[in-house]
Amino acid sequence: MIEDDPRFRESLAALIELSPGFEMAGAFPDAETALEAADSRWDLVLMDIDLPGMSGIEATRKLKQRVPSTRVVAITVFEDPATILHAICAGADGYLTKGTPPEELLHQLRTIMAGGAPLSAGVARTLLGIVRRGEKHSSFHEHGVDAGLTGRERQVLDCLVDGLPYKQVATRLGISIDTVRTHVRSIYTKLQVHSVVEAVTLALRHGVR
Repeated sequence: MIEDDPRFRESLAALIELSPGFEMAGAFPDAETALEAADSRWDLVLMDIDLPGMSGIEATRKLKQRVPSTRVVAITVFEDPATILHAICAGADGYLTKGTPPEELLHQLRTIMAGGAPLSAGVARTLLGIVRRGEKHSSFHEHGVDAGLTGRERQVLDCLVDGLPYKQVATRLGISIDTVRTHVRSIYTKLQVHSVVEAVTLALRHGVR
């Protein structure tokens, strides 16, 4: 976890440490310290956006470059469209607000570890509004109708758009979870994206389904 507010950092760390299935690897007050300690064994990082020094968005980009397998969830007070899109384009795998209730936050973290893409209700509404208005952003690429996706890859992407974690995608399509992961990696390459959230946003915005 990377969070500069000591009270919030301590309370969130206590919540995670006391919750079954989670283990805290470290809590850092700034991005620079966290990046120095970055470890490939980190499964999930909670990233504050408004950090002293290097911003959480830039830290997300650098962390994903160093340890691509680590999932990053932005957790912040900001719900404005520009901040959300910048975080997603930097590689954030999810985006939650600090007002998210503890039980919901833990549920969302378990969702991302199962292959889902957590978004708090307010962020989801903002993201949906962006899609409906068709706002443009330079980090998203224009593609044809299917962007070269195979039929199975389109089915997997449809499941991701529906918010299904990998296990449920596998069940719906009658394939193994490893096969789902293989298709998702191929989807990322063809759509030039780096996270489920970015792939889903692109699919909704440009009809890549």
